[in-house]
Amino acid sequence: MSSQNLPISDPPSSTTGNAAWSSTISATPALRAFLARFTESLRRAFARRRPWYELVDRTAFSKPDSLTDATSRIRKNFNYFRVNYLTLLSAVLAFSLLSHPFSLLTIVSLLAAWLFLYLFRAADQPVVIGGRTFSDREILGILVLFTVFVVFLTSVGSLLMSATLIGVGIICVHGAFRDPEDLFLDDQETSGAGLFSSFSGAATSSAVADVMARV
Repeated sequence: MSSQNLPISDPPSSTTGNAAWSSTISATPALRAFLARFTESLRRAFARRRPWYELVDRTAFSKPDSLTDATSRIRKNFNYFRVNYLTLLSAVLAFSLLSHPFSLLTIVSLLAAWLFLYLFRAADQPVVIGGRTFSDREILGILVLFTVFVVFLTSVGSLLMSATLIGVGIICVHGAFRDPEDLFLDDQETSGAGLFSSFSGAATSSAVADVMARV
C-alpha cells in the first residue's frame, strides 16, 4: 500500500473530511477489528444486565445495621447489578456531557485524535502538518500534553470528576440500602468476572501491542 499523508494540513470541506475519515477507518484493519470486537463485547455484556425492576424493587430496601453491613451490601449488589450500575454511571456521564456541548466536543475531539493520529494509524501513514512530518514519539508527546491540558487545566476534567462522583455516590447509596438477600450469585459472579473481562480479546491485545511497538 502506498504511503499517504493524513488530511490535516489544510481544513477540508465536510464531504472531503467524511471521505478522509472513512478512508482512514477502512485502511486500518486493527481499528475495524477493535470496533467489531468492542461491539460484540458490549452486546454480550448487556445480555448479562439484570432486570431493572429488581434494581428499583421498593420492598427490598432497608436500612443497613452497620457500616460493615453497608459495605457488604455494596459489594454483593455490585457483583449482581454490575452491568446495571455501569450503565447508570455511563448515563450520568453522558447527561453531564450533553448538558455541556463544548466539553462533549472537546472529549470527542481528544478521543478521535488518539484513535486516528496514534493508536490505529497505519505505520506507513505519516502525520504532516505545515509541511513538517512528525514522528510517532512527537505525536505521542503532543497527545499526552494535550490530554493533560484538557483534563487538568480546563473545565472538562472537573466536569468528568464531578459526574463520576455523583454516579458512584448514587451506586453506593443504592447498594447500601438494597438488601441483597433475595439475590442469587453464582461462583463466577462472586469471583468478579463480568463486564470488564468481556473486553479482553485479540483486537484489544493487538491494539496494545501496536502502541507498545510505537513507543
